[in-house]
Amino acid sequence: MQINLSGHHVEITPALRDYVKEKMVRIERHFENATDIHCILTVEKLEHKAEATLNLSGNTIHAHSVDTDMYAAIDSLTDKLDRQVRKHKEKITDHHARENDKRDYG
Repeated sequence: MQINLSGHHVEITPALRDYVKEKMVRIERHFENATDIHCILTVEKLEHKAEATLNLSGNTIHAHSVDTDMYAAIDSLTDKLDRQVRKHKEKITDHHARENDKRDYG
């Protein structure tokens, strides 16, 4: 999975880059078909904003989070993305019984 990280009015330090990569591993663990993530970190006055666009095979998921601390915004962002990825995975999983597993109930 490719992670593109950019900053608006904030310098992307190696510590921030490592923190984002560490948090995005959780998303990759839940859904292996993620091709790339574009993450933008922004600082506007006292608000720290983190937003990400996750490209999956055939779909795009977007989430953003605003907090007073950049690390808290990144944590919240990854929680939102993780929820959306699990929901997407649930939708594409076939829950119907297979043809040879059908049982006659009556």
